[in-house]
Amino acid sequence: MTTLETHTGPFGAAVSAIRERAKVRPIIAIVLGSGLGALGDDVTDAVRIPYAEIPGWKRSTVPGHAGELVVGTLSGKSVAVMKGRLHYYEGYDMKDVTFPVRVFKAWGIDTIILTNACGGLNPAYKAGDLMVINDHINFMHGNPLHGPNDESLGPRFPDMVGTYTEELRALAHQVDRDLREGVYVAVAGPNFETPAELRMLRGFGADAVGMSTVPEVLAARHMGMRILAISTVTDMATGIPGQIQHVSHEEVLAVADRAGKRLGDVVKGVVARL
Repeated sequence: MTTLETHTGPFGAAVSAIRERAKVRPIIAIVLGSGLGALGDDVTDAVRIPYAEIPGWKRSTVPGHAGELVVGTLSGKSVAVMKGRLHYYEGYDMKDVTFPVRVFKAWGIDTIILTNACGGLNPAYKAGDLMVINDHINFMHGNPLHGPNDESLGPRFPDMVGTYTEELRALAHQVDRDLREGVYVAVAGPNFETPAELRMLRGFGADAVGMSTVPEVLAARHMGMRILAISTVTDMATGIPGQIQHVSHEEVLAVADRAGKRLGDVVKGVVARL
């Protein structure tokens, strides 16, 4: 595969714009999900670039997503941190949602760490748990790989076995021995799921449900990147009669904020070991 750094399309324009502001080239990209942006404040020697100032990069419209790229140093390594992501439910095309991941690869980054807030389907979980994703189920309506394939980006039919890099998952468990590990199911949103839907998703083998991450993972896998994804369980969404809970985005953000320090410690510990 040819390097994406030779790509003359929109990814190259975005990389050029970022390089004008940030003189270092990160080795790790980190995507921070709902309410999890505090880690971006731990980056030192930081250059902060609003998404609106990067060609082709769409704006975050969801509360809890700051919408800026932070480039600097974390745990002694050069990193690029997305404080807030783009979601399919915001009305963006899947290629818009995954545009940042394509830019990271074009910039020369080969490792990506993704985080998200999710609902816990596994009844053994509790709000505040962290789950390392070891596999996923895609129930979103679209796929960022749909359409003509650019062979300079990746193969027409990427293999999804081993998508979530075993070495990175092992590093996360070394940092925090109490991490959960399980299967994440992605739905389109933006409504939270009905109790019947939650029971169905659990029946399919999912341990947690959310509205993000999988599109970015598909694009990253397509380009051969190493992937670690960690979910913060912000509520228990089992759909079990007698245990049904109402949930709001404000509550999701509040729990994510409380769990943010632990998640930050895990990510920083993994980065330090890379």
